Amino acid sequence: MKLVMVGHGMVGHKFIESVLEDASDELEITILAEEPRIAYDRVQLTSYLSGKSVKDLTLARSDFADAFGIDLRLNTRVSHIDPVAKTVTTAQGDVIQWDKLVLATGSYPFVPPIEGNQRENCFVYRTIDDLDAIRKASEKALTGVVIGGGLLGLEAAKALTDLQLKTHVVEFAPRLMAVQIDDIGGQVLRRKIESLGVSVHTQKATKAIVDGTTAKHCMQFADGTSLETDLIVFSAGIRPRDDLARASGLQLGERGGIVINDHCQTSHADIYAIGECALWQNRLYGLVAPGYDMARIAAQHVIQSEAPAFSGADMSTKLKLMGVDVASVGDAHGTTPGALSYFYADEETLVYKKIVINAEKTRLLGAVLVGDATEYSQLLQMLLNDMPLPENPQSLIMPGGSGASSAKGGSGVDLLPESAIICSCNNVSKKDICQAISDGSTSLSALKKCTKAATACGGCASLVGQVLKAELQRQGVTVNNHLCEHFPYSRQELYHLVRVNGIKTFDALIEQHGHGLGCDICKPTAANILASCWNDFVLEPSHAGLQDSNDYYLGNIQKDGSYSVVPRIAGGEITPAGLITIGKVAEKYNLYTKITGGQRIDMFGAQVHQLPAIWEELIAAGFESGHAYGKSLRTVKSCVGSTWCRYGVDDSIGLAIELENRYKGLRSPHKLKMAVSGCTRECAEAQSKDVGIIATERGWNLYVCGNGGMKPRHAELLASDLDKATLIRYIDRFYMFYIQTADRLQRTSVWRDNLEGGLDYLKAVIVQDSLGIAAELENRMDHVVDTYQDEWRTAVENPEVRKRFKTFINATAQQDPYIQFSEERGQIRPMTQRERLTDAIPVVEV
Repeated sequence: MKLVMVGHGMVGHKFIESVLEDASDELEITILAEEPRIAYDRVQLTSYLSGKSVKDLTLARSDFADAFGIDLRLNTRVSHIDPVAKTVTTAQGDVIQWDKLVLATGSYPFVPPIEGNQRENCFVYRTIDDLDAIRKASEKALTGVVIGGGLLGLEAAKALTDLQLKTHVVEFAPRLMAVQIDDIGGQVLRRKIESLGVSVHTQKATKAIVDGTTAKHCMQFADGTSLETDLIVFSAGIRPRDDLARASGLQLGERGGIVINDHCQTSHADIYAIGECALWQNRLYGLVAPGYDMARIAAQHVIQSEAPAFSGADMSTKLKLMGVDVASVGDAHGTTPGALSYFYADEETLVYKKIVINAEKTRLLGAVLVGDATEYSQLLQMLLNDMPLPENPQSLIMPGGSGASSAKGGSGVDLLPESAIICSCNNVSKKDICQAISDGSTSLSALKKCTKAATACGGCASLVGQVLKAELQRQGVTVNNHLCEHFPYSRQELYHLVRVNGIKTFDALIEQHGHGLGCDICKPTAANILASCWNDFVLEPSHAGLQDSNDYYLGNIQKDGSYSVVPRIAGGEITPAGLITIGKVAEKYNLYTKITGGQRIDMFGAQVHQLPAIWEELIAAGFESGHAYGKSLRTVKSCVGSTWCRYGVDDSIGLAIELENRYKGLRSPHKLKMAVSGCTRECAEAQSKDVGIIATERGWNLYVCGNGGMKPRHAELLASDLDKATLIRYIDRFYMFYIQTADRLQRTSVWRDNLEGGLDYLKAVIVQDSLGIAAELENRMDHVVDTYQDEWRTAVENPEVRKRFKTFINATAQQDPYIQFSEERGQIRPMTQRERLTDAIPVVEV
């Protein structure tokens, strides 16, 4: 079957993913996409101006088409569809045959027919190219206006404020988000938005855009007033891209949109339409979740000719607009006959909540939440699953109310039927999640991996967590988080016991809170916790026996039994003298050398007894331990930044060196890697690190919880436009919070995936100090910094510690003729008996 898809946005890519899950090898897929890049996440488009890269937003790896044998043609516009001959013709003149054709052409931004709407520095807000153009224009602008106060308009306003423009929002309706929220909610939202420095102008009809006096443009309104601005963004709604369908004779709606049936087929049985271009029962859907539903149904119908029917979609939404929670559920305006409403408003905190119920007070009809959308998931599930209301419906939104848990029959998630859709983006039901839990996925990260729930927009993560807890309790499953058989505590709990009780040794810890002698799990974990808390030398007599092989010898053991030597080279900066020293040491001890991805020089093949001598020479030359052997900070990678690079906007080298010297030796549940990029070109790959920093013209952007390991994960933006002092404070807090709360051997990325509340919770703790522990976290980091010691210097200067590196107690290679060392592939190892015989060296049996 020859399958051709026109368009490659979010919905189109979901269709391809769904097809690939079930398709045979005989399917030939062609994708024709107008944009110059593969599908990316338009929902997160605003984050692109906050520092995220195109790579962060991309929905597939760059070679996905080649990997699956797909003919992907970017920068390719389709000019004609012939439904009879079953061909499409591109603007380049290529004619492509198809058996099944899928139109995923999406929508286009509506620009009101205003005089002057084509002037320079007037933009729409739809693609990455649009945002690049807005960013470039903002460099010479002071003010910006968004025409349109809906969802996308407020997103665009956020983008303009991120670009440091004095921002205005102009809306024709009497309130913001007129479709989703009511008058009071609109008033609260307006006050929230204005408190962030954005000017809001409602009931304004723009008549013309002409030359300004103090700015580039002057917007003239119908009421006789005007507003001057340097830059204008139109965000006045969208229209379906149905021009190809119209020209090919497919049935369209009265006001546009390609008419589809319940299987997403158009008036031509072999042509399908999905997403924002598709009109189902005279309705267009502009949200991602309905589009994904269409994509899955169309894919199944194309492959199998049988598929579930599309039955519409709930248009409830939850967003964070300029940092303000806004949610709308069901009949938010109470238009149902006999509907009753309950309100809650807090003018001090600017929180507004409203629920709409039926006349019988038995069912929820709708809701509006502004300023705090905590109850969104609960209310949405009550609406979608026709759940009974509690005896006092107002408890659903009142502070301290018992909410859905007071409804008859149990707690909120217990009342959800198995068919309840928990993750609408990926169509994951409660039954799917419960089955995954029964099959062994007993953590939030495991459920995400197994079911894909909470991996798209992430809005359902809290509800997924609630289902997980409730289902484990219902099944009588006890998830044992005990560290091992010797301690009935998790690593986090042991950390707090050590910290609060001032415990300094493993013996004291196991005597007070454990039993037995300990094992290979709890000993290294305890050693790590003690080092994180008190920063004592890890090879002190009370600690040495707890360490694993790497920490015991302060070096990474290699596959042949030798060890690596890794001196610290902060930020990758090294002097010629330092390079010469490393070269001489490597040559003297015949070590294999390699420059690592973290901008250091590793030396491999050292025997245990050689380590002190090697490090003595390195320390004399000014080097210190690189801690490559420990669960600690490894490197802070950097580009050359503004020091050398013509694109650099700040000193990435200097900051990288300062950060590495600050956090060197910091012990943590897992290894830590950092990077600093001097501009958004991201040459240091900061967004694949546990902590990444990117310079912008307005300061430093801080990213956290990424990794480039076996399961790569992009870091997430924690805070932007930071001065250096604030940046370091946030990193201090982040690291110490992770160290205190992570599980044993848990990387920051996995810790983040299991963190209830996700990134918003982490921001609240680190940036807003919601737990009131920021000062304590900073003080604990200061203690670690102040008590730093170079472990190898301590080791070589302490005769008792040096003894542990002797291979033989009463002999050395130089003194005993029966012990010889030979070279193999540039490494040193003891000679075998056969080699000793071959070399005619006498062998004495003992």
